[in-house]
Amino acid sequence: MIPLPLAWTLLTVSLWTTGSSENSENEPFKILYPSISSQETIECDCANISCDSVYWFRSTSSESGDFKSWQYLGKCNNADRVNYGTGVEESRFKLSKRGNSFVLRITKVQKTDTGIYSCILKDKSNNEVLKPASLLQPGVTAPTPPPKPKPKPPVKPVCRCPKKNPPPDGCGSMVLWPLVGLTAGLALAIICTLYYFSRLPKKCRHHFAKKRQML
Repeated sequence: MIPLPLAWTLLTVSLWTTGSSENSENEPFKILYPSISSQETIECDCANISCDSVYWFRSTSSESGDFKSWQYLGKCNNADRVNYGTGVEESRFKLSKRGNSFVLRITKVQKTDTGIYSCILKDKSNNEVLKPASLLQPGVTAPTPPPKPKPKPPVKPVCRCPKKNPPPDGCGSMVLWPLVGLTAGLALAIICTLYYFSRLPKKCRHHFAKKRQML
């Protein structure tokens, strides 16, 4: 029999799993895919709660897989004292306290163990907290996760020198050497021009002297 103080909480669990309500932590239930005849462990974490005991439930389903009703599995307290519900296989469903969590361990998992498993924690003040549920799907292959996106190739940094600020070391050489070459070319052109015009008067006098001799 389900304890009477938990009747309304269990109703909340039923509404939540059918989409009419949410759990106390607004977290989606976990999906577990154990193999047939394997062992599966479901934890009920007491984080931020001064736990005194836990109540375990699971959904039962029809042959078509639709939600049918809830089954009370049992209760476990901090002293590891366990009380099982009616019709529960005590040899396969083990309730215990481990560290800061209560644990439901299912051995020799069967296809009929398919369902939603939920836990309700109670503290010393008899406050009830519904924890996120777990959907157990024995013998079902877990879906393949989508492939991870390939990392993009690294982009080579482009040297862009600011106009006002002095150029960094990498950009200084790129700007300095072309300026040096341009300055040297201009200087060479100026020297050649000056040299040409400095020789021009001598050539003119030599040309006029030849004309006079011919006359």
